[in-house]
Amino acid sequence: MTDLIDGEGWHRGARRIESQNFDDRPSGCEPELLVVHSISLPPGRFGTGAIEALFCNRLDCTAHAYYAGLEGLRVSAHFLIDRLGGLTQFVSCSCRAWHAGVSSWAGRSRCNDFSLGVELEGTDTKAYEDAQYEALVALVDALRRRYATLSAASIVGHSDIAPGRKTDPGPGFSWSRLRSDLRRRNSASC
Repeated sequence: MTDLIDGEGWHRGARRIESQNFDDRPSGCEPELLVVHSISLPPGRFGTGAIEALFCNRLDCTAHAYYAGLEGLRVSAHFLIDRLGGLTQFVSCSCRAWHAGVSSWAGRSRCNDFSLGVELEGTDTKAYEDAQYEALVALVDALRRRYATLSAASIVGHSDIAPGRKTDPGPGFSWSRLRSDLRRRNSASC
């Protein structure tokens, strides 16, 4: 099987839209953590194109009242999985995307240094789509094949690395389903 993540850190099957909101990882840092987020712009609306615009610094902050609070914000993630299961990559896995903010995991701060960020188009409270779980499981599988440093235990929510500050992916996300789907995929590939 061909590795889906190439030597430059790009997923061969993802739509590629490059964000300028990234920088180099610290020397010797490999992805060891996968952070699951949720996002919708404006909140609760899907398929607007605003997420891509935000990650590429093209969001018209006058287009919706909610966007005014995003003026000047420079953020990104490595991947976005839309409601239909479509996968878009904004930042190479070899680079540091700006997704975690002030964060810590297992006694280490600055999670952007050693993590990959995956945004699911959604909200904390609305159930995620079957297609999103399927795409996420396939992405995790591809990333784990490329980065031996990623384990099942190293898949966390934004709320886990920034408790009290972030709540995503929220109760609408089923961690038990993700774990079960990952186990099923792993046993099928053995």
